[in-house]
Amino acid sequence: MDRASNFIPGPYQELVDAKPIRSLAPMFPAPLGINVNQSSTPPLVCVTPVGQFPVGFGSGILPTFGSTTAFTTTANGVSYTGYTNNGAIDATPISAYKTRPGIVSLDGDEPYSGSASGRKSKRSSGSAADGSNGVKFKRPKPVYKNFVAGKELAFLPPSSSDPREVVEAVHMTFEALRRRHLQLDEIQETSKRADLKAGAIMMASNIRANVGKRVGLVPGVEIGDIFYFRMELCIIGLHAPSMGGIDYMSAKFGSDEDSVAICIVAAGGYENVDDDTDTLVYSGSGGNSRNSEERHDQKLERGNLALERSLHRKNEIRVVRGFRDPFCLTGKIYIYDGLYKIQESWKERTKSGINCFKYKLLREPGQPDGAALWKMTQGWIDNPASRGRVILPDLSSAAEALPVCLVNEVDHEKGPGHFTYASQVKYLRPLSSMKPLQGCGCQSVCLPGDPNCACGQHNGGDLPYSSSGLLACRKPIIYECGDACHCTTNCRNRVTQKGVRFHFEVFRTANRGWGLRCWDPIRAGAFICEYTGEVIDELKVNLDDSEDDYIFQTVCPGEKTLKFNFGPELIGEESTYVSADEFEPLPIKISAKKMGNVSRFMNHSCSPNVFWQPVQHDHGDDSHPHIMFFALKHIPPMTELTFDYGVAGSESSGSRRTKNCFCGSSNCRGVF
Repeated sequence: MDRASNFIPGPYQELVDAKPIRSLAPMFPAPLGINVNQSSTPPLVCVTPVGQFPVGFGSGILPTFGSTTAFTTTANGVSYTGYTNNGAIDATPISAYKTRPGIVSLDGDEPYSGSASGRKSKRSSGSAADGSNGVKFKRPKPVYKNFVAGKELAFLPPSSSDPREVVEAVHMTFEALRRRHLQLDEIQETSKRADLKAGAIMMASNIRANVGKRVGLVPGVEIGDIFYFRMELCIIGLHAPSMGGIDYMSAKFGSDEDSVAICIVAAGGYENVDDDTDTLVYSGSGGNSRNSEERHDQKLERGNLALERSLHRKNEIRVVRGFRDPFCLTGKIYIYDGLYKIQESWKERTKSGINCFKYKLLREPGQPDGAALWKMTQGWIDNPASRGRVILPDLSSAAEALPVCLVNEVDHEKGPGHFTYASQVKYLRPLSSMKPLQGCGCQSVCLPGDPNCACGQHNGGDLPYSSSGLLACRKPIIYECGDACHCTTNCRNRVTQKGVRFHFEVFRTANRGWGLRCWDPIRAGAFICEYTGEVIDELKVNLDDSEDDYIFQTVCPGEKTLKFNFGPELIGEESTYVSADEFEPLPIKISAKKMGNVSRFMNHSCSPNVFWQPVQHDHGDDSHPHIMFFALKHIPPMTELTFDYGVAGSESSGSRRTKNCFCGSSNCRGVF
């Protein structure tokens, strides 16, 4: 594609010359009474949106609580100034929430300088970054701990230097808290936004990553990462405003200071053009009123002016693109698409009759695919025949509701060894001879909080799934409704029995044989598949080496999987966390050597994105439950699905031999 600019304005378009109207930058009161005007250039400050948010939440600078300080960073030879919060938390208490005081911010060891207000900020001493008074400081190591029921919970990886682990820990905590709030809201039959509740609590507790604003890449956030709520972008430091589509900051360019855009969210609220995955025509903000029919021309101020200044400064801008969620009619999926630069801008009259600013952005070359990969996989879903390098269009031979594609783009291997595809597990004895599972007497569907629902009581009083079928919390065993229940097949407590709902692809990996991935996005807590095969008699087990590669045992799955439940402790609930020392394995063993489904192709990873969960629905023998797999976190399309096989040689691993690990994660154990 020729990226040379030959733009000629049409009859309803005119070029924008921002130089004469620099003085139109609006002046708003600084947050918390701090004077941030330290130069001759008027800063751009967003007004905090009105709504059910604590003070400072969703501001144009940064959603902060407590005291605010200025910091200066340097990237690509340019010095950038932003704002961060590391003072004592002074948050307005949120009704019904129990927040924990004394939390340390989850920021990295980036240098900062001085206080914008002249106030003294309390800092831990250490090595090395120059403050405004010449004294050297170092930010404290990010450690957040919580004590619940005598257990110490670390919300951050211990002494981790990997920003990816910090971002994932923050993100998983948010998701666990949001799922729990959704569960409580459904019991109370309220329709309040669980994502906003979870975000408010995490902000008040200062549990977030990448607290300071920055130009360019955000540590720990990868191109192609997917999100379902704007609040997720906020808590990991990708895009600070919780509502606005343009994030900006004050930056120094040599001796000059300017306010430039650093991130935009193209979510379809305006007439954006994004058919080309390398080009985005972005519409400015303003002009449309959400609460009335009133419309007016957009003004060159705040975010719009920051975008115009970015055109002249040529700084990189992060772009997040929004797409329709294929599994929710009213939902969106946000995909981080990497870095762009603005090439040109103009004014254009829209269909609604207002003058709108337009900005043409081009994607920086050499980056991994983000939105392009999304559009490609959506094309395969619409037309599976368009997928290239296919060996077999349906490995399951129609045993699954959706075909399972077999692909090899690595070598000339024609497929895995022979096995019988089976969508159900084969027990040692008929289900009719096993202990029956007590059913519920609900006449239509099971309702959250119903004290008369036997299945709800089996699960501790709460139905385990949300109305959209997402698992709320990992438990020793989950009891679903079955044939003994009076409720219909539409009951929300029958998730895993409905089978596979994703477009899976078995593919050839570079160094680990065959693997499994998906064309669809998979949301955290979503059911993926069951581990099927033949249940082995643990008293007569005698495995050879080849069968050992396909054996499943309920070995302790690793610390990351155990942290799936982190979050509800922040609202004063009893911890459901089970440490590795407290974990109790089950006697069941399943071999998928001769028969199995797509789960037999899931490889091990020390940093997995899938976990297993025992589920019962057709019998009552809790020592031999069904083994179901759920998403540990949001999984983008074409990401390999992996789970933690556990540590070989441990007491729970039995006779399984040790194997070398090639997962490639930063915290790889070397063996499993």
